[in-house]
Amino acid sequence: MFLARLDNEVFFKKAFTDRLVLKTFVKDIIGIEVEPEIIETEKAFMPKLGNINFKYDIFAEDSKKRVIIEIQKVEYDHNFDRFLHYHLQAITEQQRNSERYTVDRTVYTIVVMTAPYKINEKTKEIYKDEVLISSLNPKNLSGAERKIFNHELVYLNPNYKGNDTPQNYRDWLDLFYESIHSPENPQINILNEGIKRAVDIISYENISPEEWEQSKIEAGKRVVIKLEREEAIEERNIEIAKTGILNGLNNDLISKLTGLSDEFIETLR
Repeated sequence: MFLARLDNEVFFKKAFTDRLVLKTFVKDIIGIEVEPEIIETEKAFMPKLGNINFKYDIFAEDSKKRVIIEIQKVEYDHNFDRFLHYHLQAITEQQRNSERYTVDRTVYTIVVMTAPYKINEKTKEIYKDEVLISSLNPKNLSGAERKIFNHELVYLNPNYKGNDTPQNYRDWLDLFYESIHSPENPQINILNEGIKRAVDIISYENISPEEWEQSKIEAGKRVVIKLEREEAIEERNIEIAKTGILNGLNNDLISKLTGLSDEFIETLR
């Protein structure tokens, strides 16, 4: 068994557009049965809502439920905000086709993070959770949740293995992690029929030459995006350092704020 990496969008979409894989994944992660009438990739609502060009990696819908699965290979600080926007758009878009304020379909958004979280710029914290679940349901003053809306936003990150993670999550988190870090000898639960089907789909012998070629293109795009963002961050840190110098800050404080070396800061001075 040798697996294609699930942090590549080509293989991720190949696996999770399979009806059995998708249904089992949703059942294990959300706890609901879905019978998707459609499974789409690169889904965009037309006309678009607002000024952001949203596209969902995998979008599935049945007559009562709307399920969105999103993969993000490289972790940046804006991810939580970004996927909140995705989640809320899938809810509010339904109002466009309704004369009432009622949202007919419950929306479940599952975000798969395949890189470790970075320090959150807002809170200065680093989150080390395999599973994070956000609900829109309100709570009363005693902390009791009232199940009014039932929409859920779920983040999965297999880089932080917890001892108390339930098996239904563990099966899929292990699949993501092992396909990336140990694809030649993955330790996964193939007794789970969804996992077994996904493994069959992304096994090397079942990947076509065209899919391999497309996966290389996707990987190249990710490298370019990562480099561009790193350059933007470096430029921002240099501007912060210049401002700090002009305002009399010492090298040690500027280095802590920007991550730049003392030598580089001296060069700026």
